[in-house]
Amino acid sequence: MNLNTYNKPNLELPEQSQYRLLCIVAITLIFVLSFKASASKLKPFTTDGCSSFPDGTLNQRDLFLPCCIRHDLAYWQGGSVAQRLQVDQAFSACIVSVGKPKLAKLMFLGVRVGGAPYLPTPFRWGYGWPYPKGYGKLTEAEMVQVNELTPEEFK
Repeated sequence: MNLNTYNKPNLELPEQSQYRLLCIVAITLIFVLSFKASASKLKPFTTDGCSSFPDGTLNQRDLFLPCCIRHDLAYWQGGSVAQRLQVDQAFSACIVSVGKPKLAKLMFLGVRVGGAPYLPTPFRWGYGWPYPKGYGKLTEAEMVQVNELTPEEFK
């Protein structure tokens, strides 16, 4: 085969096709950017108590519940890696303060493993934001949403 006789395809688009392609790209870009902007909307705070763990003991059924709800509030808003560690340590200290130091260690390990922001669970770090949120310091605009949606009893 003689390469000199090979006909290259004409890749130029007619003017009308160029305009259509430009319109499609522009519409797609607008759609993607608007989705990204709307994807940063925080959902109202919800809590499931102690998630997959009992809310208390057989004798004190709600013993851990205040600790778990406070922990859920922090997980709902999310934040940085350091903030998550601090929240999990405070959670563990809360469980110790109700007289369950051994259980506090188990619960600490549970939230460290099960609460990662990359797991599509309803109790992940930053669960109030659309998945995936990941780690990161909240922006000023995100903090405004957190402040507006934080229930009064937690302010």
